[in-house]
Amino acid sequence: MSSSSPLERRVAILGATGSIGTATISVIEHLTRIDAETTWRVHGISGHHNLDRLAEIAGRTAACKVVLSDPAVAADMPDSLAGRFPAAASLEVGPDKLVELAAAAEVDTLVAAIVGRAGLESTLAAIRAGKRVAIANKETLVVAGGLVREMSRRSGAELLPVDSEHAAIFQCLAGGGIARRIILTASGGPFRQATIEEMRQATIEQALAHPTWSMGRKISIDSATMMNKALEIIEARWLFDCPAEMIAVMIHPQSIIHSMVEMVDGSTIAQLSPPDMRLPIQHALTHPRCLPGATPTLDLTEPSRWSLEPVDTERFPAIPLGFEVASVGGTAGAVVNAANEAAVALFLEGRIRFTDIVTACRIALENHHHESNATLDRLLELDRWAREEVLRWQERSNF
Repeated sequence: MSSSSPLERRVAILGATGSIGTATISVIEHLTRIDAETTWRVHGISGHHNLDRLAEIAGRTAACKVVLSDPAVAADMPDSLAGRFPAAASLEVGPDKLVELAAAAEVDTLVAAIVGRAGLESTLAAIRAGKRVAIANKETLVVAGGLVREMSRRSGAELLPVDSEHAAIFQCLAGGGIARRIILTASGGPFRQATIEEMRQATIEQALAHPTWSMGRKISIDSATMMNKALEIIEARWLFDCPAEMIAVMIHPQSIIHSMVEMVDGSTIAQLSPPDMRLPIQHALTHPRCLPGATPTLDLTEPSRWSLEPVDTERFPAIPLGFEVASVGGTAGAVVNAANEAAVALFLEGRIRFTDIVTACRIALENHHHESNATLDRLLELDRWAREEVLRWQERSNF
């Protein structure tokens, strides 16, 4: 699997210029200072179009391999493109180079932090190669959960969740015992107390204003619709190999309880921490070791109040949609994920209303012919179809 020694970790960070990628670099710098047992190295990084940020990270990490996944950015650059990067870094361009980096023998750990379906092929390449995959790209499991599980079983790959909710569940399950119910928590986003009419009239700026987390535009919109939680329901179904009926969602505005697991004996185990993505990232990189972290701890010297409440599925129809997709499996995840990405893009372009995003996903799901055991090629074909279907629906609707 890797040419590195047991005391050396060589990491590739796909999506290094995003919030998860940046936090990962911070975690590795921290581990380099405090982990006497392991040498941590960033072997490779990738970015899509933020060339200056990618060059800065290449210098900061001393990465050997750098991938710019958007060929159009490279085409617009002068011949001195490579001159922007450190001389020791090998620069390659194109999405196929993401797959090569993910599967490279020099890499033993992949941080899959590319947002959306664009991260699918590279994440699958690392799983096929039997690597440890710190998976922040939930769409890989949403689109191809069954294939991922089978591929991991054959290759021996380790899947460690980076989503704060799934990382919390992973930690809660580490003590053993039999789980009866997995409870994902959700902040509720910027529209937790909004009416349906207020959400129907929501502006882009309002939808992007998350009360707790600082995230990219697409993920921020997913949080506002709660489609992010729908995708996490599907992800949990595959990641923990549990039926949809075993999963529940609760609103927790303070974002301190990241998830809970109810055991068959009636006890409930929860994972609590201030909202900081460096904690689940470090857990995924160092598991099963638990090392001193760089993140703040809960201040229990001050009074605090944490609340839990059920989801209003009338205002947030993404949640029942997520449970439905998790139940039926097959091609449903690929269709809904693609439809959501297309609908979010339309909303951010001002072409549909905020509440139309989940409607578009529902229409695409109902208009497709479900298949239980599709190949990867078929899933990718349906991904393209669903995006086109959303555009056709938008044009028919005369927004």
